[in-house]
Amino acid sequence: MSEDEQDEIILEELSLEELYELMHEDLYDGYAEEIEEEVHEALGRGVQPYDILTYGLVAGMDIVGVDFRDGILFVPEVLMAAKAMKAGMAILRPLLAETGAPKMGTMVIGTVKGDIHDIGQNLVSMMMEGAGFEVINIGINNSVEDYFAAIKEHNPDILGMSALLTTTMPYMRVVINALKEEGTRDDIIVLVGGAPLNEAFAEDIEADAYCRDAAVAVETAKKFMAIRKTKG
Repeated sequence: MSEDEQDEIILEELSLEELYELMHEDLYDGYAEEIEEEVHEALGRGVQPYDILTYGLVAGMDIVGVDFRDGILFVPEVLMAAKAMKAGMAILRPLLAETGAPKMGTMVIGTVKGDIHDIGQNLVSMMMEGAGFEVINIGINNSVEDYFAAIKEHNPDILGMSALLTTTMPYMRVVINALKEEGTRDDIIVLVGGAPLNEAFAEDIEADAYCRDAAVAVETAKKFMAIRKTKG
């Protein structure tokens, strides 16, 4: 939507459904300021923060995720959309904490030891947040101890590990073996990703799944959380 069109739209005159529709469009286009205005408008109408998150931001990011997966959108556009989503989340997060709103799950994510690449895992973090997950991103070059410290502190449902170098890939096995030795491997869903990885490698190191991109990571995480909830 162009700025001229945006100027013509009077938010107060939109139905809630139309407001959500506009959020989806503005997220898709990466318009952070407009998203902030729309979130404030919905809050001003007394809409619950969790509903704005679910029907406005998460539903909008779902559309972005599908088009990213299908090659219609590319990384720069997704990063813009994620930035706009973050602007909306900055307003909603403290309100969600107050209301104790349910979340999809918790994820600790980081690049493995020896690897300093983070664009992919940052994208996964943003998309996972956009899908309603709480994400703790511990950055690059993480040892077993780093992963364990974050797991102990945050008790996540999911551990995400990323590698861009073939030389750092084997460290994922080291982390998984350490989880086994601790007796906590079955308590956590382990998702792995990165350019040199594939499904065979993920299976070999006994990860739960390989995710080839951020959109697949979100779909996979949702699927595993649904299974976990039915078991729980």
